[in-house]
Amino acid sequence: MKCWRINKLGDPWALLKMEELDLPPADRDQIKISVEAADLNFADILQCQGRYQVKLDPPFTPGMTAAGKIIECSPHSKFRIGERVCGPTFSSFGGFAQEALLDESQCQLIPKTVPSKIAAALHVTYSTAWFALKRRGSLQSGETILILAGAGGVGSAAIEIAKNLGSWIIAAASDSRKLQACKELGADEIINYEEEDLYDRVMDLTDNRGVDVVYDPVGGRFFDPARRTVAWEGRYLVIGFANGEIPKAPLNHALVKNYSIVGVHMGGYRYNKPQPIEDCFEELYWQATAGDINPLIDRTVAINALPAALEDLANRKSIGRLVLDLTGEKL
Repeated sequence: MKCWRINKLGDPWALLKMEELDLPPADRDQIKISVEAADLNFADILQCQGRYQVKLDPPFTPGMTAAGKIIECSPHSKFRIGERVCGPTFSSFGGFAQEALLDESQCQLIPKTVPSKIAAALHVTYSTAWFALKRRGSLQSGETILILAGAGGVGSAAIEIAKNLGSWIIAAASDSRKLQACKELGADEIINYEEEDLYDRVMDLTDNRGVDVVYDPVGGRFFDPARRTVAWEGRYLVIGFANGEIPKAPLNHALVKNYSIVGVHMGGYRYNKPQPIEDCFEELYWQATAGDINPLIDRTVAINALPAALEDLANRKSIGRLVLDLTGEKL
């Protein structure tokens, strides 16, 4: 099969090489799929650069999540050959390839009504937003929420889920095209945080009360103004650090305003408490089937265009999701 391989750590758009590779057989805890779709994540870039918390030694095929049809599994598997599944890839055999190995215990069966590219698009981002808003943040109907990077993958997912929960949404993004996408997704108010003062605008929009919840996948220089907007007994949800800088929290501020700083690590549930993951995807796939959520896909990417698409993602040129689509690819 053909696959993209990273043979030394660095920027994937410069270092990825298309190679021929035979995958090893799937063992008892794995399933092998013919890849139909794989989502492009900022974490994939970090992993290629050696900056992600889960380290892989080169050579490896990146692509942390993939969706496709099972072509090999154990006789004892809960899945069957020919079924479509989506889940995390195994070790160095990722989803940016014609075939991938998945960790069976962490895979979900894709409903027949959900295309593989939709399953791949929602898998990481919507599950992150679901755990953040429903389990960790306990967002309630009528509460206010500030969503940073609202047009990004996890931000756009959070807008849809927060809207379905009945909250009042302020979405922040960096340009007019992204802000328009936030409005179309359901944001009630928008802020260009490259041109406007984030703190002043939020406080103005909330009559100086602030917001009940901040959803922050960015970190860096936006952390300080965003955490100052948290209202009494609010929650600051730490999703990630796309800005590259991990901020430091002044805990006296959290004490005085009686708010919580809440970490959201969806992947940790796979090893510590897996049942909520099953609950999450059961609900997400039901909502996708019903049309209650519809992942914002900027574009689908052919396999030969993958390095350039990862560079666009790194430079924040995309809105929503970029999805590798191998249905119909002939290499």
